[in-house]
Amino acid sequence: MLFCLIFLGLPTAFAQNLDKNCFKTGADRPELYLPLLKGKKIGIVTNQTGLLKDKTHLVDFLVKNNIEITRIFAPEHGFRGDADAGEHVKNGVDKKTGISIFSLYGANKKPTALQMKGIDIVLFDIQDVGVRFYTYISTLSYVMEAAAENGVEVLVLDRPNPHDGYIDGPILEKKYTTFVGLHPVPIVYGLTIGEYGNMVNGEKWLKNGIKAKYSVIPMQNYHKNQRYETLERPSPNLPNDKAINLYPSLCFFEGTEVSVGRGTDLPFQIYGSPFTKNLPYTFIPKPNFGAKDPPMNGQICFGEDLSTSKENLKEINLTYLINAYKNYKNPAKSFFLSNLWIDKLAGTDQLRKQIIAGKSATEIKESWEQGLQQFEKIREKYVMYED
Repeated sequence: MLFCLIFLGLPTAFAQNLDKNCFKTGADRPELYLPLLKGKKIGIVTNQTGLLKDKTHLVDFLVKNNIEITRIFAPEHGFRGDADAGEHVKNGVDKKTGISIFSLYGANKKPTALQMKGIDIVLFDIQDVGVRFYTYISTLSYVMEAAAENGVEVLVLDRPNPHDGYIDGPILEKKYTTFVGLHPVPIVYGLTIGEYGNMVNGEKWLKNGIKAKYSVIPMQNYHKNQRYETLERPSPNLPNDKAINLYPSLCFFEGTEVSVGRGTDLPFQIYGSPFTKNLPYTFIPKPNFGAKDPPMNGQICFGEDLSTSKENLKEINLTYLINAYKNYKNPAKSFFLSNLWIDKLAGTDQLRKQIIAGKSATEIKESWEQGLQQFEKIREKYVMYED
């Protein structure tokens, strides 16, 4: 840190490199959290992304430092991050440490009173992607709720948000509340996971307005408009930073008859369908790691390859969804899935209706503006880091 301060007067380009060198996640600041954990019984919510800079897993680091971990809680995709999206994650035991693992995905998304019994602090360390329908923020919220109900503290080790510094999308309407959208926030909400938990607590969004005893180990030298390398894929089908960047724009296809590349080497970097034959790019989804039975399995899909694009999106791009809708030709099935999953993802039925009505991307995004302005007034109360 002293090294950073000495060279603050250097030219901007060098200062940016210096910023990256001096940056630390919450997990890489053990001098701040180890004293809080010593002599306590710890439950930890983490997965394959809970890494220190040298790729040591946080669980292994804590065990080495004689921190008593009584149980591990695993979110969607499991403790090792190898389960498909939506796949039931089983309870088990971590082979390396012998610590019991309890799933927080499936029937039991919220820790039970029995699972919380005997824990002093729940430590939360997961690399999020900063998008409402990515379920790790829902897991954090349920953990906070269970902790508040059982007199347990929550300590979050903060990590970068790859979609920080901007907000976009419709605000979730209450009747569309699900595990892919618990709170009245836009799809891209512009907060780190530590900041998000503070907002959940501060706005009393937990059940019955209860509040958790909640604190954050902040990152060092983090800037909300700077992008940081992801040490490990946050889930099987977000394998790199390009997929993460496109995720808020392409995830809408999960509510349609269009593939987002699950079952290929380019998930969330391509899209296509057997019924969009006017589009130039072709691919065939097949079972693979993270997609045991992908949509459009074995079928030739026609679409678009976005994997080589140099664009760093800082907004939701609706042109992909609208383009696919206009080119979709299938008399047997409508473009949107019959279960209307698109409405759960969007947090409203308006996006689907606007696309059917032929609204342009500009017109649709203009309809979000009022809600975004209102949300920004809430968000700004919880911002911990500079731009």
